[in-house]
Amino acid sequence: MSADTVVPQIAELLLDRYVFPEVATEVAAVLTAAAADGRYEGADQARLAELVTTDLQSVNGDLHLRVIHSPTELSDTHDDDATQLRQMAEWSAVTCGGIANAQRLPGNVGLLAIAPLLFPPAVAADRVTAAMHLLAGTDALILDLRECLGGDPSMVAWVYSFLTDTEPVQLSGMAHRDPERLMQLWTSHVPGPKFGGSKPVWVLTSAKTFSGGEALSFDLQEHQRATVVGERTRGGAHPRDSVKVDTHLELALPVARAVSPISCGNWEGTGVAPDVPTSAADALPEAHRRALETVLALGDEGFRRGIAEEAAHALESATATA
Repeated sequence: MSADTVVPQIAELLLDRYVFPEVATEVAAVLTAAAADGRYEGADQARLAELVTTDLQSVNGDLHLRVIHSPTELSDTHDDDATQLRQMAEWSAVTCGGIANAQRLPGNVGLLAIAPLLFPPAVAADRVTAAMHLLAGTDALILDLRECLGGDPSMVAWVYSFLTDTEPVQLSGMAHRDPERLMQLWTSHVPGPKFGGSKPVWVLTSAKTFSGGEALSFDLQEHQRATVVGERTRGGAHPRDSVKVDTHLELALPVARAVSPISCGNWEGTGVAPDVPTSAADALPEAHRRALETVLALGDEGFRRGIAEEAAHALESATATA
């Protein structure tokens, strides 16, 4: 299929389904004008993906709106729900369900690193749950999202649910083209022990943190449930569908936008700003130092004496290294 066929198809999909109808009209006009000027003429599929993506993002900078080139031929069922879930399951299986690290740091501080994705609960809830159970008894938690590149809103809610008490918390929902259609998102009951809603949480971010990783960071920050440490995130708040438009090309098409129940806004284009700005590399030692200070403030009565001594030694080492 040539650019003469692919580009009009993309323009039509934008007009029919893009979350912002007014922007869709502008972007479709950009694509049509570029095609008429011969911008895409002679481009192979990989180059066409680059050119069209630049034009798609030229109006409002939506990083979720793009054409993706696949080195292998896409199947006719590439974009159906069953195929996408199977692919997520396969990816989840070889990445421990997105649990890159779950450990107890010195001073009884938990560290949970989620990467590359917050996979759908259907394929990763058991692994995430196991990690949260492991860290439930720690006195402070560091949630490392520096390498989290996206994910499923339902998994955002699942993880957040372990950081609450009994009352449900309303998280950022999803608004669609129809202004009357708003999907609410709430925390839910999760099995076994929880970290709970009162112990301190720090979230680590980087310039790579994107989409679902930003959603979790944003909601924890807006509800004042966590302190964000690190870099401003990348800035993508529009959930998308994937549509095959050629043998090796798929259109990532945002069909909704995140809406906070607190501010009515989101992090699109701006990213999540850290409460404690540091480089990505310095975010973990900075958060650990702050967590150790919190643990020491709990005192050293009874069995806690050993934890306090461990925390004090770790804090002394961290201070000497800084």
